[in-house]
Amino acid sequence: MTISPDKADSAPLTAAVIQSEQQMAPAYAEKFVALSKFIVANGMMEEVKEAFRQRPHLVDSAPGFVRMEVMVPFDNPDELWLVTHWTDEESYRVWHRSHEYHESHKGIPKGLKLVPRSAEIRLFEFICC
Repeated sequence: MTISPDKADSAPLTAAVIQSEQQMAPAYAEKFVALSKFIVANGMMEEVKEAFRQRPHLVDSAPGFVRMEVMVPFDNPDELWLVTHWTDEESYRVWHRSHEYHESHKGIPKGLKLVPRSAEIRLFEFICC
């Protein structure tokens, strides 16, 4: 992209808008969503939240990955929902079996206990925003 001299003052803004549009472009291609849910049993939710904030971002470069959201419902502060968006189911499954997937879980806080049988993975067809 070239910027004419008369628009040079707006160059940073223009570049930011283009970058934002490029970052959002993959979202239009997403067709698959995986939702993981679990409940922390031993009061370590703050450590879990921090582990997600400090995650190594290994999934970010996985083929087919679009974005990740991590949420805690107000009505159950010990429950965590991890939502990942993908271009297709196969990309998710390849990631889920990968070495990088297992590496990404090394940041799980030591001593974390989950409520037995609370872990759940649900798979969805993504329809629209």
